[in-house]
Amino acid sequence: MQTEGKHLTKVGISLGDINGIGIEVILKSLMDNRIYELCTVIIYGSNKTINYHRKALNISNLTFHRAISAKEANTKTGNIISAWSEEVNMNIGEATAEGGQYALKSIEAATADLVAGEIDVLVTAPINKDNIQSEEFNFPGHTEYLMAKDGAEDSLMFMVSDVARIGVVTGHIPLKEVAAKITTESILKKITLMNKSLMEDFGIVKPKLAVMGLNPHAGDNGLLGDEEEKIITPAITQAKNRGILAFGPFPADGFFGAGAFKNFDGILAMYHDQGLIPAKTLSFGGGINFTAGLKIIRTSPDHGTGYDIAGQDKADESSFRNAIYKAIEIHKNRARYEEMTADPLQISKGRN
Repeated sequence: MQTEGKHLTKVGISLGDINGIGIEVILKSLMDNRIYELCTVIIYGSNKTINYHRKALNISNLTFHRAISAKEANTKTGNIISAWSEEVNMNIGEATAEGGQYALKSIEAATADLVAGEIDVLVTAPINKDNIQSEEFNFPGHTEYLMAKDGAEDSLMFMVSDVARIGVVTGHIPLKEVAAKITTESILKKITLMNKSLMEDFGIVKPKLAVMGLNPHAGDNGLLGDEEEKIITPAITQAKNRGILAFGPFPADGFFGAGAFKNFDGILAMYHDQGLIPAKTLSFGGGINFTAGLKIIRTSPDHGTGYDIAGQDKADESSFRNAIYKAIEIHKNRARYEEMTADPLQISKGRN
């Protein structure tokens, strides 16, 4: 029964923290059967755990196929692959050790299939970065964990929406450590990663990139800091020498406040909040997080575990649904890019 769906993107889904809103947004995203016209959905978790949330939310019109492996997934409905079989102590709305333990079991099972090529893309529901910590997961978040599994030396946290695509040079590190991590080399690497991703993953032939400054007013000609002149500008110059359309450094407040972001295909912020605050302000609930720069494809919603509303039927599934759609789109774009680069004539056609 699976042969007819070979052309569909196989989307793996990890549950995230089982006591948060992850399972709720997953269930709500899959209630529209039209999604199965675009992809085959494979959830890594436990049927009992999912049913616990389904009953709490009074969702009755949704069924799943219990699949032994991704190869045996049903293309007409959602699938569950058991990442554990034991009973789990559920405490919806609370941060517990079990919540982190089973979030890890889910992501481990899903990532194993992703790396093995059993699924095409992975969409991750939110984890609690504290309670998931263990000997097996000693990372600041999903991004760093997946980098290790992918064997990648670097990656780019990329917040993507219909409004803007915003990446960051430094991610999950304390603010006091940011300045030391901002180097010409690190910025150039991120510019290069962003440019490559915009071409391969988003189908933009010649992307136009904006690079933010580090200091208020982009240093104000050295009055408020010299990182722009000594570190950031040289990175932009080197990127231009490589044929990348990179511009800046821009003062972040005026850049976003005046709407200049609309003129660029990608925006590179220097640190987490400089990029994620405007990203979430512009499109919270609709944007997604994409880990660019990896061989594997992973997206996630732009929100966290939402303990305060878990189990109350209040979670908005829009971002998670968009994460599924964007993962499918990126998978198709990469395949299209590979075809184009295999035939140089196709690249010429793409420019016309």
